Amino acid sequence: MSSLSRRRSGRGPRSGDSGSHWISYSDMMASLLLVFVLAVVYSVYQYYSMLEIKTQQLNEQKAELDRATITLVQREEELEAANVTLMGKQEELAAIQIQLDQQENDLHAAQSALKTKEEEQALLQLALQEQADKLAAMQTVLDAQKAEMLTYQKRIDDMIGIRTKIIQELSQALKKANLKADVDKTTGDIVLQSTVFFESNSSTIKDEGRQLLSRFLPVYLGVLMQPEYVDYVGEIIIEGHTDDQGTYMTNLKLSQNRALSVAEYCLSILRSNQVDKFQDLLTAKGRSFSDLIYNKNGTVNRDASRRVEFKFRLKDTEMIQEMNRILSQMQ
Repeated sequence: MSSLSRRRSGRGPRSGDSGSHWISYSDMMASLLLVFVLAVVYSVYQYYSMLEIKTQQLNEQKAELDRATITLVQREEELEAANVTLMGKQEELAAIQIQLDQQENDLHAAQSALKTKEEEQALLQLALQEQADKLAAMQTVLDAQKAEMLTYQKRIDDMIGIRTKIIQELSQALKKANLKADVDKTTGDIVLQSTVFFESNSSTIKDEGRQLLSRFLPVYLGVLMQPEYVDYVGEIIIEGHTDDQGTYMTNLKLSQNRALSVAEYCLSILRSNQVDKFQDLLTAKGRSFSDLIYNKNGTVNRDASRRVEFKFRLKDTEMIQEMNRILSQMQ
């Protein structure tokens, strides 16, 4: 009993030491495992942190690469556009070169033509010199004729100025006789006061018209029949005019009758020695309403249109013959 108790008591301590030993070993292994796990976790954390940094760096590099790619594409487009522009410039340059070649050919042709012209000009200069010598000789003759021409020019001016002188004297004579008559400063035509001659649609001269003609005609002929003018007067015209009432033919007859009435009365009041000369110069004609007189507002002035005009014509043919005679003497 005692020996068995001793064995049990002897085994008891060993058995207790062995369990303690395994507990310590397992704790150590657990600690090592925990350290390993922590190391693995830390490594994984470090890996993912590093992976995230690398990923961010790769993304940044990719963005830079994309920007560089866009820039490169833009550069390529710019280069392509520059190539197109360069090709256009080359074409323009080729066209310009063609133009320059053509201009150069034209220049050569122009130089050849100029040389020919210079030769022709030299020949022409010789001809001109000969002409200049002839002109110098002619100038001497012309200078002599010029003095003669001045004398003849004065005679021509005097002849042309006859109408002007007649018009001036007519205006002065009528004004002096207190006769209200308009004298055309260019032609010398005279319009007498219309209201004193005829009633509407009548060719009978009113008393006022007769009185006016009796005063007017001596003054009128007194100027035209002067010795310095009478040989130049070729015609004295009495024109009858009507207003615009009625047809042209009716008024033509009426205006002709009015002109005849005035002509007859003028002949009746002249002295016998004046009648023949006046008849040789006298013409009476009607103008119907072909030369109406208008008011300022554009309406027809019928009273003024019913009128008689006295006109004179110079012997233009004789004057032209005289001028030709003078000019023939200058040749």
